[in-house]
Amino acid sequence: MPAGMRPIALVGTTASGKSALALEVARHRGDVELVSVDSMQVYRGMDIGTAKPSPDEQAEVVHHLIDVVDPWEPFEVHTFQSAVAAVLADVHFRGRRALLVGGTGLYLRAVVDGFEIPGRFPKVAAELELTPDTAESTVVLHRRLADLDPRAAERMEPTNRRRVIRALEVCLGSGRPFSSFGPGLDAFPPAPVRMVGVRLPQPVVADRIERRYRRQMIDGFLDEVRTLRSGPPMSRTAAQALGYRELAAHLDAFERGDDHPNLEEALDEAIRRTRAFARRQRAWFRRDPRISWLDADLVPADVLGDLLEIADRHWADAPG
Repeated sequence: MPAGMRPIALVGTTASGKSALALEVARHRGDVELVSVDSMQVYRGMDIGTAKPSPDEQAEVVHHLIDVVDPWEPFEVHTFQSAVAAVLADVHFRGRRALLVGGTGLYLRAVVDGFEIPGRFPKVAAELELTPDTAESTVVLHRRLADLDPRAAERMEPTNRRRVIRALEVCLGSGRPFSSFGPGLDAFPPAPVRMVGVRLPQPVVADRIERRYRRQMIDGFLDEVRTLRSGPPMSRTAAQALGYRELAAHLDAFERGDDHPNLEEALDEAIRRTRAFARRQRAWFRRDPRISWLDADLVPADVLGDLLEIADRHWADAPG
């Protein structure tokens, strides 16, 4: 990353208010463009459930890496890594400032630390995919991963089939632990990106998650999922998106004539899984000593002044 290209990254758990804060920074500082670091906002048509910025917000402030691919197209870490490098170079060339914002920790580390992205091993992946697509089968695969790469296994849900299979694919195909690629998840070298985190008490985040889901349902989230199901099969990554997976399961059951999961049960499961995801995000970011944390009690906007001060100081010190 060239010396003058020194973006800021605003991180935090889902529903922590970081996107609204980033938008306010851009409004207060007219030369700021926002770069999404969200593994699900890249998909077109997945708008409500990913809490994507509204069309009005995107018209007001330039947003990058939103609506990049269709939900049935593959999009992986190395794809994001290349895309964000091109965006940052363009923003810098035009004399603008980049503010990265999002909660996908691995995507951010890929940019900040230039992770070496492991290759693909299609034959190995195809063999692993032959195992039954059930939670029980995925847990068995996770145990196998734990034997080969305990550090990688402990950092993912045993039932997250996509991540477990990908890690096993790399371990078996490359002969190296999945966790060994890049500088390593436990290495935190000096970075050209100034990282700031917004942090709310965990009970507040849990409440915000539920209230956001209730609002999204009013806004048409179920219809959005129904529309996506009527198109081509979604990629495995997109299909696992929080909220989408649970509502799709409800629609599948409804079509079969089953009673479970009913809509309220599906929504409760989405809330539960998203709260668990927020806890994992918090743990992921907490390990990185390079993140400066701004703590708010209830309202994320309370830390806007501190965030603006940090941003101004960082950009003022950046070489031209």
